[in-house]
Amino acid sequence: MKKKMISALLVAAMVITTITGCGNAATTTSNDSAEATTAESGEKILKTAASFAYASLDVHKDYYGWYTSIYGVSEALFKMNENSEAVPCLAEDATVDGNVWTITIKKEAAFANGTNLTADMVKRNLERVAEVNERFAFVDDFTIDVVDDKTLTITTQEAYPTLKNDLASPEFGMIDLDATTDFDNDPICTGPFVMKEFNPEGDVTVARNDNYWGKDVYLDGAVFYYMQDDDTKLMAMQSGEIDCYNSVSSAAMEIYNADPDTYNVVSIPGARLQFYILNENRLDASVREAINLTVDKDAVASYLSGTVSAAVGPFGTNTAYGKVTGPVVDTAKAVELIEADGYTKGADGFYEKDGQKLTVNICYYAARSLDTIALLMQEQLKAVGIDSTLTCEEDPDATYLTTGDFDIALYCMIADKCGDPLYFINSTIASDAVYNVGGFKSDEAQAMVEELRGEQDTARRAELANKIVQIAIDDNAFGYVGLFNNTTVLRKGVSGFAENVPFDFYGIDANTRME
Repeated sequence: MKKKMISALLVAAMVITTITGCGNAATTTSNDSAEATTAESGEKILKTAASFAYASLDVHKDYYGWYTSIYGVSEALFKMNENSEAVPCLAEDATVDGNVWTITIKKEAAFANGTNLTADMVKRNLERVAEVNERFAFVDDFTIDVVDDKTLTITTQEAYPTLKNDLASPEFGMIDLDATTDFDNDPICTGPFVMKEFNPEGDVTVARNDNYWGKDVYLDGAVFYYMQDDDTKLMAMQSGEIDCYNSVSSAAMEIYNADPDTYNVVSIPGARLQFYILNENRLDASVREAINLTVDKDAVASYLSGTVSAAVGPFGTNTAYGKVTGPVVDTAKAVELIEADGYTKGADGFYEKDGQKLTVNICYYAARSLDTIALLMQEQLKAVGIDSTLTCEEDPDATYLTTGDFDIALYCMIADKCGDPLYFINSTIASDAVYNVGGFKSDEAQAMVEELRGEQDTARRAELANKIVQIAIDDNAFGYVGLFNNTTVLRKGVSGFAENVPFDFYGIDANTRME
């Protein structure tokens, strides 16, 4: 009965999971449907679906800047590229000497109203972000000085090697603070598109910015239809109502892949990580190692049908700071470790010691496929004689991650936030990390964390990050399961919808095309 119940839960989980001036280079092909859409209107208007919609377009507040960036309305000083590198956008360059950064703004950079972007305006934008967005309040600790019309310096209290990466965050998109009268509905920004119609928490329409400073803008405009439901997006794509969208479900992906003459599906590992924390305060080293030798992340990725790629560490293996090695599934060795630790199998097939069954509490929350992963882990651990209970919480940060009442804590977060490893390491591995809640401690790793926080050389930063993460892996403090794939479907003839960029906050730009 229990086995049938577990199988039913797994089936249910499967059903759930199936339901650019700063732009990127684009390649184009032809398509009758796309050409017909263009011909009917006389304009090239891209139609797409957005899974989220917000009440405001204020670039600097909350996460609204992610969407003004997706809409092609706002731009920051730097932009993340396909290789997770911060490259110039509105800025020409950034150099650092100790704790003083000098940033030069491109001469041609300007707002949609034709007003030139000056160093003074950049300074005021940065100060406003610090004022209205608590996630970037740290900028208020910087000293920002205008050198000339196109140059400013930023002095940090200590060496701050990731400043350029932070300034690529879309919340640092530039707004004409003097000319904008309605920040929530019509900010004047620098992007290749301007707002045409904004329905708060609904559909959004943009039009070409004819004053775009960067280059010619290919599209005449775009419509972002607010669609959360996967089936609705699938039907809209099949009917020709939309031309592309991202965050494609596994069920829809199968349909699109079956018709390559009509659809182009691009799937790349993204920056959002599924992982678990092993509680060293409750699990001894041999059991933790046995768990990591048992959890089959390739099987998890296969079960999730292309929505994730199996992770080795917290970062993509294509990055310089993603060069680590993880445990390879070896259930025979896992069993050997458990038995060497004094456990023997009981009549029910589970290990026990001193009259106590080896049972681990797997805590999770029902989002980002963590519920499915919890079920799969339970089945995999059962196969080697480790019993488990599943505890689902609505808010992990207010429950098991705070109380420490877990053996295995599943979590999902953006690991590679801005093309640098420090954010995730500071969040999970450092001794004072908010998610270092499983008792991991390493003086060697902490010394390297301190060095990483101030190291300017990118090669050395990567070297340090790889060593720090490897220590945590070898200690069996964590298990890195999967990196969510950024999966985009485009009708043939459509390209340049940030489909090759592993970050969630880009969409259309000057190079986005539909033929």
